[in-house]
This record gives sequence, C-alpha cells and structure tokens, in this order.
Amino acid sequence: MYTILIVEDDMKIADKLHSFMMKYDFDARVVEDFSRVLDTFLETQPDLVLLDVNLPKFDGFYWCRQIRAKSLCPIIFISAREGQMDQVMALENGADDYITKPFDMEIVMAKIRSQLRRAVGAYASGRERERTIEYAGIVLYPERYMASYQGNTIDFTQKEADLLTMLMEKGGRVVSRERLLDMMWEDQHFIDDNTLNVYITRVRRKLRELGTGDLIETVRGAGYRIAADKEPSA
Repeated sequence: MYTILIVEDDMKIADKLHSFMMKYDFDARVVEDFSRVLDTFLETQPDLVLLDVNLPKFDGFYWCRQIRAKSLCPIIFISAREGQMDQVMALENGADDYITKPFDMEIVMAKIRSQLRRAVGAYASGRERERTIEYAGIVLYPERYMASYQGNTIDFTQKEADLLTMLMEKGGRVVSRERLLDMMWEDQHFIDDNTLNVYITRVRRKLRELGTGDLIETVRGAGYRIAADKEPSA
C-alpha cells in the first residue's frame, strides 16, 4: 500500500482527498500542524506528497524545498493559483506536477499513479527499486531525469539525462563525441555537429547550478569525461 501525505489547510478539500485516497486503497495521511510539515513528512515517510501553495506559517514553496532537501519522493502541488509563474515556481522549487483547483478527482488519481510509476516502478506490479547512478558525489535518477548533490536537486530533459548517464556510467573515463552521438541519436546524419556542444553546455550549466562545479572536462581530440577529482566551485 502506498502512503500519500496531504498538506492542505482547507479541511473540506483535505477530507475529500483523504476519502478518495482511502477508496483507492492508499494510506492517506493529513497534516494537522502546519508548523511541523517537514517533521510529519519524516515521521510518515510517504511515497508521494500532495501540497497546497497557500498554507499557514510558511507557503508550499518553502515546504517543497525543505522536503526536497531530504527526499526525492514525488510532490504534486494542488492550488487555486492558476498563474503561469506560480506553476514555474513550483517546478523550480522541486515539484513534479501542478494541479489547479477546482480539480477533477480522477485527474488527481491519474497524476498520482503516473508519478508513482516513475518513482517506484510499475504501479500495477508493485514496488520496484528505482535505478540510480552515483559518481563524483552526484546521484542521478535516469528514469526521472533528475540528479541530486548534497541535498540539492535539479531536473534535466531526456537528452540531457541521457548524456549525463553515459558520462557517469564511464566513471571518469573519456567518452568520444562519436559514441555520444551514436547513443543519443539513432541517425547522426540529421544532427548538426554543434548540437552535441549545445547539450554539453546545458548539462554543464545545470551541474553548476546543482553545486558540483565544472565537472565535465573536454579532452581535446578525444571527447568528454566527468572529472571526479575537481573541487566544487564556491
């Protein structure tokens, strides 16, 4: 049974979500003390969090960051705020999805199932261990296109995650440009040579944002590698 933590201060909505979760055989828990959201999360160890934006004490963005620093479990925002910037802020603070109120309960359930499939394997076949790749202090989650480093997390596009996967799997060894192109694109003939440079630049930038420093080295005439012996930038 999967555990869902509901962080919603409108008790009517919280009760409705709780009842619906229980109907579908989820173990639903509702936060009661909004000054202890993180403590409740750590005590409950849920598989997924439903999180409102407008909360007493601190807003949902704050609690999302606090949870993300401790866990990579899926977080879905549920909010009456419909603005594009609110949704962007939710994603940038570590959320996996955003649902606006009023919402259809079946859509909520579909999104929950989708996130659980991505986080813990095939939903119908039970809980499976998620694949991770660890190197140079980075933990990469290839199926979720996400990486963590010292409590921070960042999202990648599929191609960016594919690129980082190949470099991390080599464990500091050089991966040639040709090998990267072959593995990322089935038909290189339609790919401009500069395309790989663009993806390398994007991944480097995101790793810096993550706090790892400039870990991707260009080996002239050979390709690229993750340089584990470099110190993170300040």
